[in-house]
Amino acid sequence: MPESSSLPLWLIFTLTTVVSWGLYGILLHTGQLAMGDPVHGRTKAFLIVGVAYFLTAVLMPVILLWYGGADWSFPSKGLWWSLAAGILGAIGALCVLLAFGAKGHPVTVMAIVFAGAPIINAFVAIGMHPPAGGWASLRWEFILGIIMAAGGGTLVTLYKPPAAPVAKVAPAVAPASLTPPASP
Repeated sequence: MPESSSLPLWLIFTLTTVVSWGLYGILLHTGQLAMGDPVHGRTKAFLIVGVAYFLTAVLMPVILLWYGGADWSFPSKGLWWSLAAGILGAIGALCVLLAFGAKGHPVTVMAIVFAGAPIINAFVAIGMHPPAGGWASLRWEFILGIIMAAGGGTLVTLYKPPAAPVAKVAPAVAPASLTPPASP
C-alpha cells in the first residue's frame, strides 16, 4: 500500500492520544462518583489512576526495554526532565479531580484544560526552542490558532449544555412495624 493512502504512524498515535485524553476527564469524573464516597471518592479515584499509571507507564516500558535489549543507563538530565514531566502530569490529574470536587462540570473543566494546555505548550515550546527569526517570525495563522483555541475553550465553558435536574430523594421512613411503640 503506498504511503499516501494510509495515515502516518505518528498521526495514528496522536489521534489515539486525542481519544484517550478526550475520554479521560469524563471517565475520571464517573469513577469518582461511582466510588460512592462523597468525602474520599476523589482520592480513591486518583489512587486507582496511579495504579493504572503504574501498569501502563512502569510495567509496560520495563517490558519493552527488557525485550528491546536497551541499556539501563538514565542520564541525569533526561531523568530529571522526565521526572518533572511526570510530576506535572500527576499534579494536573489531581487538580482535575479537585476541580470536579469543587463543583466543576466535566465539560467545563476539560474544555479549559484542553484549550489552555496547547496555548501554554506553544508559548513554552517557542521559548525553549525559538524558531528561526525569533518571535517576530510567527505567522498570523499561528496567532489566529492560539486565539481560536482560547475562544473555543471560552465558548464551551460559557455555553455548555445545562445539567439534567437531579431528582430529590425522599427521606427514608422506617416501616410502621419497625418503629418502637410510643411511651405512655
